Amino acid sequence: MAPDTDVLLRTDREGVRTLTLNRPARKNAINPELWRELRDALRDAADDRDLRALVIAGAGGAFCSGADIGTGDDTHPVHKLQRLTDVALALHELTVPTIAKVTGVAVGAGWNLALGCDLVVATPESSFCQIFSKRGLSIDLAGSWLLPKIVGLQQAKRLALLADTIDAAEAHRLNLVTWVVDAGEIDGFVDELADRLAAGPPRALAQTKALLNQGADCTLPEALTNESRAQLVNFAGTDAAEAYAAFAEKRTPRFTGGWPAK
Repeated sequence: MAPDTDVLLRTDREGVRTLTLNRPARKNAINPELWRELRDALRDAADDRDLRALVIAGAGGAFCSGADIGTGDDTHPVHKLQRLTDVALALHELTVPTIAKVTGVAVGAGWNLALGCDLVVATPESSFCQIFSKRGLSIDLAGSWLLPKIVGLQQAKRLALLADTIDAAEAHRLNLVTWVVDAGEIDGFVDELADRLAAGPPRALAQTKALLNQGADCTLPEALTNESRAQLVNFAGTDAAEAYAAFAEKRTPRFTGGWPAK
């Protein structure tokens, strides 16, 4: 695993990795270095066979205030936007379950970074804004794909066109936040949630995640075919047999994602 950097901290705990955006003086606004570090960290996570869950958090009481437009950067705009594309795809394609731990603001690309995770946990003090139109910009970091899938087209347009700031309660009502947890409890809540995911059957969870991500864009026959293909892989692995054995023996299963030796 790559070491911590100044702008991105990495910690590992029993199959759970936490990536912490670490620019608190800028409310964790993502500068060019942090875009690169985040991309590389997500790609490293994809290659780590021991990883079972990933948490993305922010340092200093904020999640992320979006791209750092206040930092000078003479890179061609095409290459600037490629950084965002690389991060969005790396996060979306990560097979392990992902959790966004949102404290404080989640704005623009910072909010879409959270929405790109499978689950979002926020505190009552958290706030959210698709700020792009207030900056003379259009939505990015996959927000145009994520928002309509989560809230429907009209609410997505409301959030993106008006750039209203909403609180955690409204975000939860719109299904943009999975849980709202008191600030003093969020660390323990996310740790327990990540542990539950890490204890699950890794291949089955990876396939379920992929099936859900693909399901909204395919026909029912295609979804059923994909489900059958995934289930055959599960039946052939060791975790399904372990689950049945654990049920019969009245014990907790020990999932490894293994494959029977030939």
